[in-house]
Amino acid sequence: MGEASIQTPEASDLDALNNALEQEGFELIYDREKQLSEKIKTLLIDYLEHYQSQYEPVTTSAFLSEKLNISYQQLSKIFSRQENTTIEKFFIKLKIEKVKELLSYHQLTLSEIAFRLKYSSVQHLSNQFKKVTGQSVSEYKQADTPPRTSLDALI
Repeated sequence: MGEASIQTPEASDLDALNNALEQEGFELIYDREKQLSEKIKTLLIDYLEHYQSQYEPVTTSAFLSEKLNISYQQLSKIFSRQENTTIEKFFIKLKIEKVKELLSYHQLTLSEIAFRLKYSSVQHLSNQFKKVTGQSVSEYKQADTPPRTSLDALI
């Protein structure tokens, strides 16, 4: 996930670039709504990293609206249309992947992880974890190689 700006290349250069990117598993995105959807995903990943360290985090809707200068309602419609899920559900998946990451370090208790990720309780985190992954936190921790999903594969 990322972006690059290209200064008006020749069409043949753009085709060559696109082919090279595709060989590496990337693609150029020409559709404006798809670009916006990808930008939302990237911003949410960044937001989650800062979210953990903020005492009183700004809401995801306010964060996205401010960063993109578009109303949250419009962003939500575009994202849902492009990704077949809501921004909220995508953000929950991101948080659960962060929980998996923090669990893999074996440095924080589940209570500390819940606090860091602004869950109202350990029970809320546990319920959401089970709903998203299909297994309890204990089952996940006991698995030989706990499966993690790369952030670009969440949708």
